[in-house]
Amino acid sequence: MNMLTKFETKSNRVKGLSFHPTRPWILSSLHSGSIQLWDYRIKTLLDKFDEHDGPVRSLCFHMTQPLFVSGGDDYKIKVWNYKSRRCLFNLVGHLDYIRTVQFHHENPWILSSSDDQTIRVWNWQSRSCISVLTGHNHYVMCASFHPKEDLVVSASLDQTVRVWDISGLRKKNLSPMVVNDESLRLPQNDLFGNTDAVVKFVLEGHDRGVNWAAFNPSLPLIISGADDRQVKLWRMNETKAWEVDTLRGHLNNVSCTIFHPRQEIILSNSEDKTIRVWDMSKRIAIQAFRREHDRFWILAAHPEVNLFAAGHDSGFTVFKLERERPAYVSHNGQILYVKDRYLRSFDTAANRDSSLMLIRRSGTTNPNFRTLSFNPAEKSVLLCSDLESASYEYVPIPSDTRNSENVDFKRGYGVSAVFVARNRFAVLDKTHQIHIKNLKNELLKKLTLDTTADALFPAHTGCVIIRSEDKMILYDLQQHKAIAELATPPIKFAVWSNTGDKESMVALIGKDVIVIANRKLEHQCTIHEAIRIKSGHWDESGVFIYNTLNHLKYCLPNGDNGIIRTLDIPLYIASVKGNKIYCLDRECKIRILAVDTTEYQFKLALFQQKYNLVLKMVRDSNLIGQAIISYLQKKGFPKVALHFVKDSRLRFSLALECGNLEVALECAKEIDKEDCWNRLATEALRQGNHQMVEMSYQRTRNFERLSFLYLITGNTRNLRKMQQIAEKRDDILSRFHNALYTGDVFDRVRILEASGQIPLAYATAVNHGLEEAARDLLPRLKDGSLAESLYKPGSLLFPPIPVLRGKDNWPLLATSKSAFEPAFGLAAELGPKVEDEPLDDSQAGGWSVDNDIAVDEDNELEDRAEHDINADVVDIGEGEEGSGWDDMMLEGLPTTTGPIAGEGYYVPPVPAPSSTIHWLQSKCAADHIAHGSYETAMQLLNQQIGAVNFAPLKPFFLLLQYSSRVLVSGLNGVPPLSYTVQAPNPTEGAKSVAVVPLRLAALIERLNLAYTATTAGKFQEALSHFLYILHAVPFLVVDSRQDVTKVKELIGLCREYTLGLKLELFRKEMSTQKNADPVRLVELACYFTHCKLQPLHLSLSIRSAMNAAFKIRNYLTAAGLARRLLELSPKYDVATQAKKVVKVAETTPEEANKLQYDHRNPFSLCAISYVPIYQGSPSLVCGYCSSTYLPEHRGKTCTVCQVSAIGAASDFSGLVATRSLH
Repeated sequence: MNMLTKFETKSNRVKGLSFHPTRPWILSSLHSGSIQLWDYRIKTLLDKFDEHDGPVRSLCFHMTQPLFVSGGDDYKIKVWNYKSRRCLFNLVGHLDYIRTVQFHHENPWILSSSDDQTIRVWNWQSRSCISVLTGHNHYVMCASFHPKEDLVVSASLDQTVRVWDISGLRKKNLSPMVVNDESLRLPQNDLFGNTDAVVKFVLEGHDRGVNWAAFNPSLPLIISGADDRQVKLWRMNETKAWEVDTLRGHLNNVSCTIFHPRQEIILSNSEDKTIRVWDMSKRIAIQAFRREHDRFWILAAHPEVNLFAAGHDSGFTVFKLERERPAYVSHNGQILYVKDRYLRSFDTAANRDSSLMLIRRSGTTNPNFRTLSFNPAEKSVLLCSDLESASYEYVPIPSDTRNSENVDFKRGYGVSAVFVARNRFAVLDKTHQIHIKNLKNELLKKLTLDTTADALFPAHTGCVIIRSEDKMILYDLQQHKAIAELATPPIKFAVWSNTGDKESMVALIGKDVIVIANRKLEHQCTIHEAIRIKSGHWDESGVFIYNTLNHLKYCLPNGDNGIIRTLDIPLYIASVKGNKIYCLDRECKIRILAVDTTEYQFKLALFQQKYNLVLKMVRDSNLIGQAIISYLQKKGFPKVALHFVKDSRLRFSLALECGNLEVALECAKEIDKEDCWNRLATEALRQGNHQMVEMSYQRTRNFERLSFLYLITGNTRNLRKMQQIAEKRDDILSRFHNALYTGDVFDRVRILEASGQIPLAYATAVNHGLEEAARDLLPRLKDGSLAESLYKPGSLLFPPIPVLRGKDNWPLLATSKSAFEPAFGLAAELGPKVEDEPLDDSQAGGWSVDNDIAVDEDNELEDRAEHDINADVVDIGEGEEGSGWDDMMLEGLPTTTGPIAGEGYYVPPVPAPSSTIHWLQSKCAADHIAHGSYETAMQLLNQQIGAVNFAPLKPFFLLLQYSSRVLVSGLNGVPPLSYTVQAPNPTEGAKSVAVVPLRLAALIERLNLAYTATTAGKFQEALSHFLYILHAVPFLVVDSRQDVTKVKELIGLCREYTLGLKLELFRKEMSTQKNADPVRLVELACYFTHCKLQPLHLSLSIRSAMNAAFKIRNYLTAAGLARRLLELSPKYDVATQAKKVVKVAETTPEEANKLQYDHRNPFSLCAISYVPIYQGSPSLVCGYCSSTYLPEHRGKTCTVCQVSAIGAASDFSGLVATRSLH
């Protein structure tokens, strides 16, 4: 029996605990006065309640209402509503600390016990006390209702346990409509007063005060625990109660004791820091769980689930006493599982369950089997259990189930056992050796591993997967070597797919993570869950189906995952066939779940590019919803998403994303908002559809962009129209720009003259040789010297005449239609196309033609009366907002000629994939940066080493980006061409790899420079060298395992030196302060000596610390440092000084000051607070450099490497420094 910890908190002392009957919640009351509500499934604090004044000693959830009750040292009982998150009312009456409170399971009663030596029953609906139970003559430590009968049990420091009969209280409080006998509702008095609750039994037997007493939920038994360190079992009947037995074993006061709700087990905890489990029938202790530093105070059992909670000095723990997961295996539609000592089989094709054989004969111990491995060739199984610490059984399945009694069981000892061939199986023993055995359980050979192994998982023939610390190893048993390694969090199960041998995949399931890998144990994707993962199985199409405590989910090979359905109870997936999922529950019953597989099959078809299947599913299934649309958009299938969308705005965005201008134009007309027209104009301009751009600019009245569009397309006729429209709009700046575009110098002079800019008008006329206009303006000049300085011979200049006028849209590359378009019939759904709009000269509409302004063959304006122009061009400023030029009757603008959309159907061509796109599949961040994908590089570093601060890494990002690009100059005025520097990959043939400028040898040279600076005492310079190396290593790419080992050693060296130098610089800075604590300075000097430095530097640090300790008369500490110094064989004068220090300590063994330093107890140093973390104490690490920290620094940035977050070691997958070995 093991304590399986499910959840643990860190807080002040916990005095009370209560499980919610249906939700995964637990309440804890703290000695600090706070009440905390936790979700133990997702390990999250949901709420806090802080109205009590002083410690809160007890609380209890109501069985059906959203209420809980609490009692504390402020003499108050508080009833809370956790939905409204407030205290509803107080029940006041007790005169001393309240020890326990409890809701009745049926009536609206609350039971409370107090140090005022009374027990009270309250009606929480009327908010009044309905009975006071007196009789104890000391503190009442506990009181609780019987779960079925009208009884109350109480425990007191008067060394007694009392059982109270409250049947009179029930009769008194029944509704008058139910009670016919009037006498039952009258007060029932005896000689001493109220007899609503009377003492039925007084149990005496404890030698000291009793702290706890509890009823058995189904038997007439009572359990009690007291300060005499004993747990007593009592039995009662209608007339008497007596002691059955005494359970001895605790070494201090027993705080709490309870019955197991469903088994013949007793649990007790004590101030001796242990929880003990007792066999109720044998009355012996069967297990004890100990905490190092915390006393236990309270126990609670879940009313429905096999869960317990124990409160101690620094929080509480939620735990189980045994595994509830059944041992099972699935093979070719057959599910084998163990239930009640029998090996059973379920045929998924026939839905038939049958018993195969008896595994253990009655009368023997029934262990909880952990795993089951099946050999289909020999029809046999391997069962692993926790019996006798760790054991296995080889069980051949008889062909005739009636002869199961004659089966020859082969038993042995081992941590794990799996089949590795048709007639071989492997066993991992406790010495971390693998034993290969035949089916007769005979040892064939032993394999000694180079690493520590704690579990075996099946793999393909001749191989096993070994779990070793923070990694999984694919081990070849024939070659006696590791084939591949994969860094993972702790893994519990390995599930292989049923696909072809070369394409098989394995799902490595941890507590809250799933790692998908291929047959070579190469990482494919990782899925993280907030709730504990229970099981998983591959379906026939290669999708991994898994479940958490309350959800059934799927995971595609590319890492996409989602929810299939919710679950009411915990299940264990055994097999998946089509839309049926076969599961086992905790009672080993087969449950068949029918699920809708459309969503993940649709996503899988997209991932596998099976577009015919996608089309079929779109036609036949009701696939719709924001989730599907977002998924399609995210995965680069906006054309498919366009089929599902009806909302105009979303349809418009999708149409722009997939380049479908026709759909976008249709949606823009429906929406008719300025931002939509602007976005449409941008996309149309990108595709070269300048006629649609022109229309969009007209709709938004964007005159400046419209003029520039006419300029670049060579449409001088419309430019003149824009010039006249600007004049009618009285827009001086727009008139001037259009005059510049058309080369109309006369108009520019007139505009400047009309706006009062006489000097500019005169200068323009003079510089362009317009003598007549200059003479007319000269008299109006105020400064006559301007005429002298500006007069120079000049000539009239015009903009160049366009060689190619943009009458048609830019030519587009002819491409095939998308695979989805013909099936979706998008062209038929879109309505009229742009070419269907009236565009010729005989038609009217938004593209109206100004018939009154003619342009001859030379693109020159014909002479026309001014009033004709004014008649055809109206003021635009009076149009309605958002109405476009259609509503403003801008007849002055000419129509565009030619169709907007070209003949036939056009799908924008998809850019060719980059020649370096495969670099994004690398696990090395340098490859992602060389490709230009900073985001994925950051995500990769965050996943591997927990990187959160990328500012120190920015120079290396830029270095890699710049060094991977070569710019080749071309023609004058043309931007240079950019090429990616690539190198051949010797391991993957044609695929190239990025050229990484960082080299391991260069970093080792810098390490030598750092050593030199350290020796010279230039700590700041040395620190900068070590930090440079730490920041450069994440981008290093090496080729061999030896180099990978060197990289890890390099990180370790830099970590130790960086921490030590920071510590020494901090000490020196502190020593310059006026009120510096000399004791703290000596402590810091001593801590510096425990950094793993080179012998020369270590001797210098020890010598400095020795001198500092000697000066404050801590001779014993100085002598210990001197002995360490002598072990390093220092120079003669240094050795002489050290020997003198040892001699002084021997004659004067004095420690004048108490130091927080013990060199005999191994410790690591917290890199933030600079205090020791002794071995066995809780600690956290940096995900990159592995610096240690105290738990309160979780989530902060490491102060050593300045890059990664502080957390548990399992939070990080580990740095990948090689392409070929990851």
